[in-house]
Amino acid sequence: MPGDGHRVRGPHPADRDRVRSAFAATRAVLGRYETDFRILAGDEVRWISARGQGEDVGIVGRTMFGIFLDVSGRKHAEEGNEPVAGEMNHRVKNLLTIAAGLTAITLRSAKSTEGMAQDLTARLTALGRAHDLVRPLPNGQGDAALLGDLLSVLLARYEDMGAFRGRIRVAVERMGVGEVAATGLALVIHELATNSMKYGALSVPTGTLDLSSTTDGDELVLTWLERGGPAVTVPDGTEGFGSKLLRRSISGQLGGSIACDWSEEGVIATLRMDRRRLSA
Repeated sequence: MPGDGHRVRGPHPADRDRVRSAFAATRAVLGRYETDFRILAGDEVRWISARGQGEDVGIVGRTMFGIFLDVSGRKHAEEGNEPVAGEMNHRVKNLLTIAAGLTAITLRSAKSTEGMAQDLTARLTALGRAHDLVRPLPNGQGDAALLGDLLSVLLARYEDMGAFRGRIRVAVERMGVGEVAATGLALVIHELATNSMKYGALSVPTGTLDLSSTTDGDELVLTWLERGGPAVTVPDGTEGFGSKLLRRSISGQLGGSIACDWSEEGVIATLRMDRRRLSA
């Protein structure tokens, strides 16, 4: 029994009125009653589940019968899951918001339904890969993914394309990237890799890609270096949708900037990002 060795003092004060109302309502309608409430057993709080039936035995008297179960273990487990459920709800809402925004801006730039579907699927897949890597940090410090792991996973699909195996090198410092920053960085890396697959080093068997990082004050400097690709053509100044999305993600979500050097040897993209924003 709950409270063995301790004096049970009845329902917890916070639950007392609710328990009384539940039993009074059952006696009035002669129906089933089901309610969970807390009791005080010494200094301990226990959860009780009451289940039963009200019964009419005449105009004067009415009886109730049922069982009382100690469900403290189940309740404590449910309470332990509440933070996890809340975090999952938060993440899902964030991803849905981002997905809705991506859908809208992809639609505006799409030349065909098929093209829109392909572009949107690829971008959402990149977000999904980033989301899969984000894990809780110890001592309630939030969620993060390691920068190197995040970049490697986002570029893995290009390594898996047979001839590309071993031609992508990631050498960055060990640091955590928070949930918000991870989604922004995923879009940036996806756009850079897509451009490289279409026009740059990853479009030919001899091309290579190196990703490295350095520190400059409060900024992390990420260098995207392509070599061995086709002849580089300097853009005519007209900024496409991918470039706009790339710059918007870097400035808006990562608090940074991007500069591209269209050298003859290959494109060099330098991303400067606020370290504090990266950990958010």
